[in-house]
Amino acid sequence: MLRVLPRVVPEAPGRPELAGGDHPMRKVTRQIAFERDGWTPERAGKVLELFDSLAPTWDERDGGGRGDALRLVLGDALDRGGPMPPGWCLEVGCGTGAATGQLAPRFAGVVGLDLSYEMLARASGAPSGRLQADGANLPVHSAAAAAVALVNAFLFPEEVDRVLGPAGAVIWVNTLGDRTPIHLPADDVLAALPGDWEGVASEAGWGTWAVLRRVGSAGLT
Repeated sequence: MLRVLPRVVPEAPGRPELAGGDHPMRKVTRQIAFERDGWTPERAGKVLELFDSLAPTWDERDGGGRGDALRLVLGDALDRGGPMPPGWCLEVGCGTGAATGQLAPRFAGVVGLDLSYEMLARASGAPSGRLQADGANLPVHSAAAAAVALVNAFLFPEEVDRVLGPAGAVIWVNTLGDRTPIHLPADDVLAALPGDWEGVASEAGWGTWAVLRRVGSAGLT
């Protein structure tokens, strides 16, 4: 069950219209989440090449507007998504670390992981450990993470379920809501995760978020 909370952070004008339903990344995101063969070595190679090429100018895009949008929506998720479990957070698809500074105070530590080394190499100052790895094969022990954060990142449901502890939380954020290229609605994230899950979701600023936990675990408000 997903409980939708009322919006408390208003939407400012001027949301970038980066992607609609026909954006190629939208199809890739859905296939990865719902099809076991959706992530092939060829697809991984193309995604790696794309994000390596984008890395040098990643943080300067849109004059920082999307950075402000990220802080608003992630802050709302952390504030209203229920108490965050003690332990460390695995940030999958961390990029250059734009979200890491907000996550770090809420957990014992943050480990950022990304397929693109060029992105990781530009994450100077982010208070975390960093690993270059594929989200489809996380170099993490089963049930080791208190939380898994996915900010504009692909969802590999089986791996998220595997590495998350029994009382853990999945933090799902799309900075630009349904205009985010890598986007899934909260209901679809809930449906893709193996087993029974519940959570809360809302809109904030330009974005959308959800915090999801296994049915019966503590933490929902």
